[in-house]
Amino acid sequence: MNDVDPGERDGERERHSGYYPRIADLAEAARHERETFDPPADTDEERAVEYARDGFGDVVALYIEARTAAWDVEFSERELRLLHRATNDYLSLYARCHGVAFDTDVTVREAAEVLLKTHNIVDTAQLVTKVPPRD
Repeated sequence: MNDVDPGERDGERERHSGYYPRIADLAEAARHERETFDPPADTDEERAVEYARDGFGDVVALYIEARTAAWDVEFSERELRLLHRATNDYLSLYARCHGVAFDTDVTVREAAEVLLKTHNIVDTAQLVTKVPPRD
């Protein structure tokens, strides 16, 4: 079953928030980037920053937008899974651009909390992955 298609549970259609189409698009883009990633021979800081800003940043920004909306947004289980997957796909790509290959396990909420403290998505990616190590 495709993780991006709305599913059914116990014969009932799972309800999604109004953010579902954007979440699905972000998750699909993240998965595509991960599947087509060609690791650099050396550290590629520019590419790492691009993954942090244009991928990871978009995922975290959507989450923060939804959590600070004027109405109460409740994400479905599928939406949370997709946000988690997209967060970690982009963080893994960020790390791989630094020559570090590992699968991260960071929730979008954890990332959002760090971003709200740092106000910088690249610093957030570094802090949650520990890549590159700080001096």
